[in-house]
Amino acid sequence: MTFTPARFLMLAAIPALALAGCNKSGDTGAGAGPVPTSAAALPKVTAAAGKAWSDVVEVTPDGGYRMGNPDAPIKLVEYGSLSCPHCAHLAEEGFNPLVNDYVGSGRVSYEYRSFAIHAVDVPLTMLAQCADKGAFFALVDQLYANQPALLDRAQKGEAAANAAAKLPDNQRFIAISDAMGFTDFFAQRGVPKPQAEKCLAENKTATEIATRAQTWGNKGVDSTPTLFINNRKIEGATWAEVKTALQNAGAR
Repeated sequence: MTFTPARFLMLAAIPALALAGCNKSGDTGAGAGPVPTSAAALPKVTAAAGKAWSDVVEVTPDGGYRMGNPDAPIKLVEYGSLSCPHCAHLAEEGFNPLVNDYVGSGRVSYEYRSFAIHAVDVPLTMLAQCADKGAFFALVDQLYANQPALLDRAQKGEAAANAAAKLPDNQRFIAISDAMGFTDFFAQRGVPKPQAEKCLAENKTATEIATRAQTWGNKGVDSTPTLFINNRKIEGATWAEVKTALQNAGAR
């Protein structure tokens, strides 16, 4: 990836993000050992009448977005970068079966934590969070589905984005997002430009995104995607490996 200049953000936390990289290996130090295997399949849990578990979306205290039964016995957490091709590949293979077969059963909740390992991840995260929380996962799915074209368009606007980094805090990300085509991309997917600009003007949000990434990096999460089941790291990040881990945990 080419989008790593700290001047994009002019935030103190960003130099630490340069240590992170898409698909690097690392040990988070949490939940030592493999995900335990459940002796028996866990029972399915039915959502409230007229609703599906995929409709239940909440923002978590850790800054993630969680879909599904909040009391699900199997809690899947992904640290993902919106500009990471490995994360996009996982989403392409696994998002639909994860939602339909696992979250939909009420046995699995899925939390996505946007990990800003590249500078462009900050405005992309700000925009993905700009709509109603119920739209978050659909927007992330669209970002991943269109990632190559979106990042190619962003690269063409890199010079203008670098110049925009010198603007005042409340203007910087508006100009960067415009230069890289992000504002138009989200406008085509239900986030009107005035709404997007209001979100992008909140420099506090950008700082929070960068700070969370630094915190997660300090805890040892130095790759994307990194996934956990009930605080134990999944060894591997392909859909086949995630699916096996979910089934071993009782979602079968």
